[in-house]
Amino acid sequence: MTTTVKILDGGFSGQLSRHVGGKIDGDPLWTARFLATDPDAVYATHLDFLRAGADVIETNTYQASVPGLTRYLNVSERESLDLLAKAVSLARKAVDVYTREANNPRKSRNDIRPTVAGSCGPYGAYLHDSSEYTGLYGKSVSRQELIDWHRPRVQALLDAGVDLLALETIPCVEEAEALLELLREYPHARAWLSFSCRDGQLIADGSVFQEAAVRCYRASPSQIVAIGVNCVDPRYVTPLLKGINGSGSSRDFVPLIVYPNRGGSCSETGGWTAVPDDHSLNLPISEWLNMGVRYIGGCCKIFAEDVKAIRSEVDQYRAKIAAM
Repeated sequence: MTTTVKILDGGFSGQLSRHVGGKIDGDPLWTARFLATDPDAVYATHLDFLRAGADVIETNTYQASVPGLTRYLNVSERESLDLLAKAVSLARKAVDVYTREANNPRKSRNDIRPTVAGSCGPYGAYLHDSSEYTGLYGKSVSRQELIDWHRPRVQALLDAGVDLLALETIPCVEEAEALLELLREYPHARAWLSFSCRDGQLIADGSVFQEAAVRCYRASPSQIVAIGVNCVDPRYVTPLLKGINGSGSSRDFVPLIVYPNRGGSCSETGGWTAVPDDHSLNLPISEWLNMGVRYIGGCCKIFAEDVKAIRSEVDQYRAKIAAM
């Protein structure tokens, strides 16, 4: 008996900070600015996560929307699209170098060559007003506006050759549904969809997570490889996921994805207060895998060494399952 579980990378900003001297947080482009100012650091960050054991790395495009790049870098739309392609190229370069490394224990196993996911953050991240923690814009921005805003980045990432899309930190049901509609324009594309949640039950906008998650997955099972949560306090993960796959039926199985942050709290105004970088990370990984998690990694404040520890625990779990 085998269980296929993919290890994701960790929090890009934290790991990137080990390679750059400039400020990252507070910039309306966040880490995406370094695509233009320090691409070598972006590449090095990808390589850190691959060497730590990640099966999937995300492009540095979470906050790199075409409108955002043109506005905050003062570049043309064409130049913005070129930067998105560059982000994919940097991730691909890291994968190529990693697979050639003499000390790579997975070098001879082509079936597990790391893959590249194109990161697509929410509209709220572009607004740069903490609304990715509230999702309030879902009631005021139309579905078509959301689709039109996301489309250029999705198109550029797919054109540049990502293996799949990471539709992540989505704080409202309206945006999730808009993304599913957009995804149908690209029938050969695959993606995961992960929500931003305020606690152990609700999405950031107040919708019930399990209801929204199962509904979204059932709407596009041929394109959505997994559905779940990211950038959430680890203590909320179990109650958020528990019961989704409670029936035990393979026919009703929903593949789940989880990549929490290190912990912290969200204020009523939407601001996020993170824990220190050295805060102990004790994740109940086996419990999550038993619930149906098939993609697992980390978000903010999760570093390469944490990904290595997650990889080790997942490998132990897989060995135990295989021996049964």
